[in-house]
Amino acid sequence: MRIIQNRRRFLAGLTAAGAASLVGAPTRVLAEPPPETTRIRLAKIPGVCIAPQYVAEELLHAEGFDEIEYVESEPGTATTANTASGNVNFSLNFITSSIVAIDQGKALTLLSGVHPGCFELFVRPGIDSLRDLRGKRIGVQALGSSPYLFLASMAAYVGIDPLRDINWVSDPQVRAKELYASGEVDAFLGFPPEPQELRARGIGRVLINSTLDQPWAAYFCCLLAGNADFVREHPVASKRVLRAILKAADLCAGQPDVAARRLVERNFTANYDYALGALTEVPYRKWREYDSEDTVRFYSLRLQKAGMIRSTPQTIIANGTDWRFLNELKRELKT
Repeated sequence: MRIIQNRRRFLAGLTAAGAASLVGAPTRVLAEPPPETTRIRLAKIPGVCIAPQYVAEELLHAEGFDEIEYVESEPGTATTANTASGNVNFSLNFITSSIVAIDQGKALTLLSGVHPGCFELFVRPGIDSLRDLRGKRIGVQALGSSPYLFLASMAAYVGIDPLRDINWVSDPQVRAKELYASGEVDAFLGFPPEPQELRARGIGRVLINSTLDQPWAAYFCCLLAGNADFVREHPVASKRVLRAILKAADLCAGQPDVAARRLVERNFTANYDYALGALTEVPYRKWREYDSEDTVRFYSLRLQKAGMIRSTPQTIIANGTDWRFLNELKRELKT
């Protein structure tokens, strides 16, 4: 299913000053050539943490794109496959899934980290450290899914073999969150709005919060990836897309209530309170401070040790990243 977003006055609800600072194009932007194409396709996946991709519509229009199309996809491997195939041009997706896709030779180019700190590890009593996951039942939606890859990398970090030392439990008909809530698994990794929902229901205990706990808090969890051919052939459009999404990240940080309303009004999520809670908790401003390449290196090494990829971190960086636009935008968008 494809959702085409027509031009809307989303930013009309912002203060005049806020709208000017977010949409107003500096002289350097106006001096750039127009984008090579005026149509952009983005992935639409469940979840709240990738809100910058969804609240960027007006910012994309301001960058010269006439048609913004959201293509529904499942998160993780399905989205990386859709991006690599060209079914979508860009996707804000989990770093582990992107690294696996690059290792497999798929046409994916990582352009920038957008935010850290979206996942939380929920556990049963008696699990007091990552090492206690050895031999436990961990719920995931599917083997190879983003939660599976994140947890595999976390297990490898503390010396657990995720292929032999963990009992993975999946049920395509039941969300892993509900397997945990019903006591059928000992742990699961939740992404917004799942942690917010469980807290509202008074369910569960968090062992690791990637917004707060090291080393996970020091790295991005979600990066913007582009189709490699599109990025190579449309450099102006690619930079303009990235600029819109990074400005949208600033909007999520500065006006989370506005961004949360946007998500609900455009049917990207259903519950305003959960969306607002997630947008308030995720540190969206960190895109200026954190090193995107360090994130790729960190998770690539974890996944390599876990046996999930064959490539070295440097090979992943060489074959699947391009930080030119990010470096330019860090200079342009200084506040």
